[in-house]
Amino acid sequence: MPQGQVPLYAGFWRRVAAFLIDSFVFGLVWMVGLQLLLGPQALMLYEASDLPLQNRLLALENLLLFLATVGFWVLAGATPGKFLTGCEIRCVATGRRPGPLRAALRYVAYLLSILPLGLGFFWIVWDRRKQGWHDKIAGTVVVVDDVSAMTLEQLCAYLGVDRSLAP
Repeated sequence: MPQGQVPLYAGFWRRVAAFLIDSFVFGLVWMVGLQLLLGPQALMLYEASDLPLQNRLLALENLLLFLATVGFWVLAGATPGKFLTGCEIRCVATGRRPGPLRAALRYVAYLLSILPLGLGFFWIVWDRRKQGWHDKIAGTVVVVDDVSAMTLEQLCAYLGVDRSLAP
């Protein structure tokens, strides 16, 4: 986001769309990965009566989801769903992508957002900066890069184009 531009905060429904896309993408990657590693019997693992095995699979799935999500936030500022919906996670203090500790805190704080019937997520609807409780705890915001709202100078700076070359 160009310097001096007022951020456009991502609203509730855009973030829901990003979550649904991420759920599909991560779920698909998990299922394909299981199929490649374990073959056709992979899906039967979820139907097996072996509860300890199911618990280990669930723990592994959650660990990989945590690592992937935090990794995307740190390296790209967005998961695939957030990227496809034009959103980026930014640190409130610096305006940059979150570092590993802030990103991990944001992920863990999801638990606090979901526990009271999801109220921490619905908070996005009422908050002026569209922050959920997990954003407030981690000191992050989710912004939309809206190039249509930029001035020509801001757009040139954003794209790294010399202003004298622009019409």
